[in-house]
Amino acid sequence: MRQSTRSAMLVLAAVLAMPAAAQTADVPVTETAIPPSQPAGPAAADAPPPLPVKAEPTFAEDDVLGAAEDVFGKGAEGLGELIRQTFSKYGQPNAYIVGREVSAAFGIGLRYGSGIVFHKIEGQQPVHWTGPSIGFDVGGDGSKTFALVYNLDDSEDLFRRYPAAEGKAYLVGGFTANYLQRDNVIIVPVKLGVGARLGINAGYLKFTHKGQIVPF
Repeated sequence: MRQSTRSAMLVLAAVLAMPAAAQTADVPVTETAIPPSQPAGPAAADAPPPLPVKAEPTFAEDDVLGAAEDVFGKGAEGLGELIRQTFSKYGQPNAYIVGREVSAAFGIGLRYGSGIVFHKIEGQQPVHWTGPSIGFDVGGDGSKTFALVYNLDDSEDLFRRYPAAEGKAYLVGGFTANYLQRDNVIIVPVKLGVGARLGINAGYLKFTHKGQIVPF
């Protein structure tokens, strides 16, 4: 009897436990709602390409001084000051000439030179020059030449005659600067040479693509 009662109680306990388990099983699991995906927007416009760096149309003072020191030697006495004075008076050149010149004069003289013209925009090309020198200009010299060129918008404008009115006297280190001009183009030769050329002389320089014997 006791055994039957105990078995009945166990069965009853099992039956009473079943609804709770079923209720627990029926509770839905709460999930975080995932929003529907948004349609893709229009593709962003491609960024414009960077603008090309525009080359400066003139040479800076440091660039010119470096090029001149390549000709006359780094730290050549008087060169830096002469370049600074030229920049102070005329500003930044858009071309320069590197070369050599030989000349001699006893009242009437001749000069011949050749080198390379470096244009800031148009690049480089050979250049030759010849010309008479008329005036009180005693002695002979053979000079390395470095010339600053201003307002040379077209390299071809260099190849003409340029009148000169020069007062030549060697300064510190043997340097001297001259002045030539035609229309708006200005040429300032800077020279370091041997010999003695004194006083005031007048004439012209004729710049050409090829060398010439006759300087006229």
